[in-house]
Amino acid sequence: MPTASTVNLTGRLLLLLLWATHHTMATNWLSLARLARSRPVSGIAPCGRLRGLSAGQVGVCRARGEVMESVRKAAEMVIEECQHQFRNRRWNCSTTPRGINIFGRVMNQGTREAAFVHALSSAAIALAVTRACSRGELERCGCDRKVRGVSPEGFQWSGCSDNLSYGVAFSQTFVDETERAKGLSSGRPLMNIHNNEAGRKAILHNMQVECKCHGVSGSCELRTCWKVMPPFRRVGAVLKERFDGATEVKLSRVGSRMVLLPRDPQVKPPAARDLIYLAGSPDFCQLDPDNGIPGTAGRRCNGTSRLAPDGCELVCCGPGFRAGRAEVVQRCSCKFSWCCSVRCQQCKNTVLIHTCKV
Repeated sequence: MPTASTVNLTGRLLLLLLWATHHTMATNWLSLARLARSRPVSGIAPCGRLRGLSAGQVGVCRARGEVMESVRKAAEMVIEECQHQFRNRRWNCSTTPRGINIFGRVMNQGTREAAFVHALSSAAIALAVTRACSRGELERCGCDRKVRGVSPEGFQWSGCSDNLSYGVAFSQTFVDETERAKGLSSGRPLMNIHNNEAGRKAILHNMQVECKCHGVSGSCELRTCWKVMPPFRRVGAVLKERFDGATEVKLSRVGSRMVLLPRDPQVKPPAARDLIYLAGSPDFCQLDPDNGIPGTAGRRCNGTSRLAPDGCELVCCGPGFRAGRAEVVQRCSCKFSWCCSVRCQQCKNTVLIHTCKV
């Protein structure tokens, strides 16, 4: 017969399991990046077999299958951009070797890292779907034809402006669905919804204008212009800045509503484009396979920088680092060959590298 302590322990474990399951749904669609390119990601039967999608996302997949290839592309974009932006940090967006939780259980916690991934994910879907619209790959949308007339600067709006409103609407439907299904009365769904929207605003507030000149002999007597989205690298850089300045919040009741307010009352409330988080981050120093944390042992670091994020003192977490020499092959003696190529030799050089001690 189980003892009271055994029952209590089992109860706590079940609650922990339910809590983890409840929160791992939000970014599990990123596991689409693991699928082979030859595997279909649309259709009634294929949608039902896509691990990582919530029930609502499966419904979206079946109803709007033509967009799902853009969703798969967005998942790949998120992983690549996250690893680029955090390549010199302790947490470098390492992916788990298998499974649907691409970045590990650190995404289950309301940390800065989870905030960044949510924002980047929602932005990636909006951008990938919008790009597909502009390229004519989707039947239900195309260029944004609402941008017309003459601008205050005197140029003529024309051409194919990116239809960001369609991409944003799809991102809200697909990415926010798992949060709204949980109800917006607890902290984590509110945090995720806020950061999802901050990701989409990173595109909206960085839209660019491209123009073409018309006139005799290339003169610019008339300019036609259209709006284009920023490169995803720019979006990632903006969200990385938001990550560094993210606001820690707590769940509070205001009237009949539950809202997120700064934990420190001296801090001003975050704007819609800011990132927010609920919990502190682990230090990411030690190997923790259960949570998808590879640790920093053996990582390359910058031995000449002390206080920069990529400096060995910060990256290596205390065990120290060692210096060594390694032989690298680099291109050298490059020459331009008419027309039109560049030919280089392969040169071996010995360079000094620094790695964190085990």
